[in-house]
Amino acid sequence: MMGDLRPIYIDLFAGCGGLSEGFIQSGFTPIAHVEMNKDACDTLRTRSVYHYLKSQNKAELYTNYLKGLIDRNTLWSYAPLSVIESVINKEISEDSLCEIFDKIDNSLGNRAVDVIIGGPPCQAYSIVGRSRDPEKMKRDPRNFLYKYYVQFLKRYQPKIFVFENVPGILSAKNGVHLDNIFNAVRKAGYELEIPKKKFLNAKDFNVLQDRKRVIIIGWKKELSLSYPDFEEKEPQYEILRDLFSDLKKLKNGQGSLGLAPYEKEATAYLKMSRIRNGLDFTTQHIARPNNDNDLEIYRLAVEEWNNGRRLNYSELPRKLITHSNTNVFTNRFQVVNGRGISHTVVAHIAMDGHYYIHPDKTQNRSITVREAARIQSFPDDYFFEGSRTAAFKQIGNAVPVLMAEGIANKIKEML
Repeated sequence: MMGDLRPIYIDLFAGCGGLSEGFIQSGFTPIAHVEMNKDACDTLRTRSVYHYLKSQNKAELYTNYLKGLIDRNTLWSYAPLSVIESVINKEISEDSLCEIFDKIDNSLGNRAVDVIIGGPPCQAYSIVGRSRDPEKMKRDPRNFLYKYYVQFLKRYQPKIFVFENVPGILSAKNGVHLDNIFNAVRKAGYELEIPKKKFLNAKDFNVLQDRKRVIIIGWKKELSLSYPDFEEKEPQYEILRDLFSDLKKLKNGQGSLGLAPYEKEATAYLKMSRIRNGLDFTTQHIARPNNDNDLEIYRLAVEEWNNGRRLNYSELPRKLITHSNTNVFTNRFQVVNGRGISHTVVAHIAMDGHYYIHPDKTQNRSITVREAARIQSFPDDYFFEGSRTAAFKQIGNAVPVLMAEGIANKIKEML
């Protein structure tokens, strides 16, 4: 799609493409994305068309889509069918493997796969998921999706693979799942080692977010490689000043899925991160509507935060408490740290915005789709298909783009 000399990769459990976008920005070419969620696949297709049009010096056609001048089907029609079909909307299972292999084989032709990337859905490994499940996720079939990942390694024999997941994978079933993954990968002909740092943090990649992830990297046994070194560096930027300051101020329920012109020039961070990347507008800067009760809690939460304290739900005025159990999730309302970096953005942001309250009290709302995407370091021209809720879910599940690019740069050195 973007030149024969670029290393080729397959993205499994691809989500909306955060990991993939980082690899593309690092100079890799995707040959296939496999993802079960339709909205995420539509997002991947739209982004794949963007990259194709950009490679043909026709990026203005994509800009027309963002401006609402053409619809999605028209946009997709500007790219070869192979670009659309490279996104495979299938759940990876015993029943679907042959079909997925056939589609990838058709895309590949006689080329060799250099890298396989991706991470199986993480709920089965997450500490929160296990705490909510009476059986501690022991029977969850997602615990065993790594076996399918290994099937792709056996078939396509990439030089290197990247397996991404939540820190909970280290302790799931007392480490048995991690041991099983390592053993299966070694049997498939790959070597790996436990990294010195058991997980990487997005903030070390200039992402304005405290987000820990386990990144397993493996390589063909005949290659003399080792796990790369990743530097630790605390970002010297702030959410309000450096990430949000050029976006229009909104109240709850305001904003638009369409055009959102910038209010100010790009900050140094927005330029460095390439979140602002050439257009004079973004999209999907839209805030949820809230009831008066929630808005009063948001106001109190920001006041507490500005005074150096986190709001405790059980200590709210009685008239504002709507949940009978005040002892569980006492931090159900949480403010994004405007004077530093954000706490982890997770898929639950699709359910409500209470855990991601905007730090500017005058706006009194939860963060918008675009603000969440920026915290995940997605470029401002990245468009998330589906409803507002679907967009939030895709963003919360994604790997931050800058983190993915940093990992991809290390993989490129290894290759």
